Formats: sequence, C-alpha cells, structure tokens
Amino acid sequence: MPRLLNVQIPNEKRVLIGLTYIPGIGLSRSKLICKELEICHKVYMKELTKKQLSKIDNFVRQHFKVGPKIKTDIISNIKHLINISSYRGIRHFKGLPLRGQRTKTNAKTSRSSRMAI
Repeated sequence: MPRLLNVQIPNEKRVLIGLTYIPGIGLSRSKLICKELEICHKVYMKELTKKQLSKIDNFVRQHFKVGPKIKTDIISNIKHLINISSYRGIRHFKGLPLRGQRTKTNAKTSRSSRMAI
C-alpha cells in the first residue's frame, strides 16, 4: 500500500479516488492534482512509481493544507469564536447546533450531554 502524507492508501483504488483518502483532498482537488502532474486518473495506486508518488507528495505539501494542519486551524477558529463571545462561539461552547437547526424536537443527544453538567 502506498503511503502519502502519513495516510495508507489501498492498492486497488484508482488514483482519483485514492487521493481522497488524504484529509483535505476531495474529488475536485484530486482531479486538479492528476491534471497538473499529468497522471492518468484511471491508473491504480499500485501502478504508480516512487517518482510519481514523490511528485504527488511534494505538490500537495506545496499547494494545500492537509492532515493535522487543517484540524489545528479548525480548532483555533472555534477557540477564536468562543473568545470573542460571538453567537456561534457561545453555541459551540454550550454544545448546541449553531446553524439555525431547531432544538425543540431535534438535537436531543447534543443537548442532553451538556445538560447533565
């Protein structure tokens, strides 16, 4: 199994789908990577050479935020919202839905876990 950016990618997947196993890379970015590096998206991961794998690795590291960097950015953004006491930050802190969902009949699991405190 090829290993890219600390993620094991199955051999039997095509390159287009295999790259989506990396957090931060979806289907559109995967298509862009294949197009830029001139790799046929129909090729299986096991058919890639080490040179092609290193090209993909270098390209992704230079152009995109992937893996733990995304998670730390999300956490820091949520902490910022909580610190400035915005509506969304307060909802994050309380563990409630924050995008306008109803809470009278839904979101019971998120409400009950915080109400016990």
